[in-house]
Amino acid sequence: MDHENAVRRRVGIKDVAREADVSLGTVSNVLNRPELVAGPTRTRVLAVIDSLGYVRTEGARHLRGRAARVLAVLVPDLAHPFFTALASGVEQAAREADLGVMVCTGSRDPEEETRHLSLITSHRIRGAVLTSGEAVGRTVASFRRNAVPFVVADQYGPQPGACSVGIDDVTGGYAAVRHLIEQGHRSIAYVSGPDLQQVRGRRRGAVNAVTQAGLQLTALRELACADLTVGAGKDAGHRLLGLPRRPSAVFCANDLLALGVLQALYEAGLKVPEDLAVVGYDDIECAASAVVPLTSVRRPAVAMGRQAGRLLVEETTPGAGHEHAHVVLQPELVVRRSTLAAPAR
Repeated sequence: MDHENAVRRRVGIKDVAREADVSLGTVSNVLNRPELVAGPTRTRVLAVIDSLGYVRTEGARHLRGRAARVLAVLVPDLAHPFFTALASGVEQAAREADLGVMVCTGSRDPEEETRHLSLITSHRIRGAVLTSGEAVGRTVASFRRNAVPFVVADQYGPQPGACSVGIDDVTGGYAAVRHLIEQGHRSIAYVSGPDLQQVRGRRRGAVNAVTQAGLQLTALRELACADLTVGAGKDAGHRLLGLPRRPSAVFCANDLLALGVLQALYEAGLKVPEDLAVVGYDDIECAASAVVPLTSVRRPAVAMGRQAGRLLVEETTPGAGHEHAHVVLQPELVVRRSTLAAPAR
């Protein structure tokens, strides 16, 4: 219980003053009139503010005693259709509770994260949905220090002391490669992305499918990409075409990579799926409308955002009897033309 209280208590100006061994007035001057404070003292106070994660709450006075009516959702990039859909799901959950939503982008940038946290705390936002990524551990720590309720979305494993919602990407990767094996493919490329939990899970599922089919691990060759973008996929497609023994199928870690691979194949005059079958992941809206409709593993982004939003609303509603939960949603393979040979005429 003591640990829980320590985690939930917001870092205050008194904590800063005690840690820096200065008066409350000195801390206030550093924040509001820094020219009145001697340089070494000002530097020491600012260092403590940074180490404790103290964030000013400008709106506390006029908002004190009023219930927050807004949720926040932090996503890396709204240009990515998956995160747009996830944010839409959070908005649906907020609307059900008669709440609004503030969307913050660039959550993988430390400076942007600090700015978002300051905005959320200063305006007494009710809580936040955080999307998983490289920086999720740092983000969670910052939100804990400032006693901001949160739910982590797109995280397969449970988040200690908090709610989380994820998708079983191991099952998704298995379904994608199992489908290719059932289509007769025995040499498959996996176009991967950055070292993210989700990407690793999809690869693990792909490896499981290969081994359970009795094939050698060499049947699956990985082409690493630094980004999960169309441009990175196109580059991977060119590398794929340059392999001495080209695989007959490719599984991509997301649909944007797959669309880039399709572009590279089209420019090289190859046919999909006759020359090379392609599977994507996410099933974003444009997957079905690609020049060759893309087989993809559908991740229920809207449902995930809605579930995360509902958990956050429940957690921040007094008397709701909330208990932390980890929800795992299942992906679904959607088969289209990019992995099926044209029907006989």
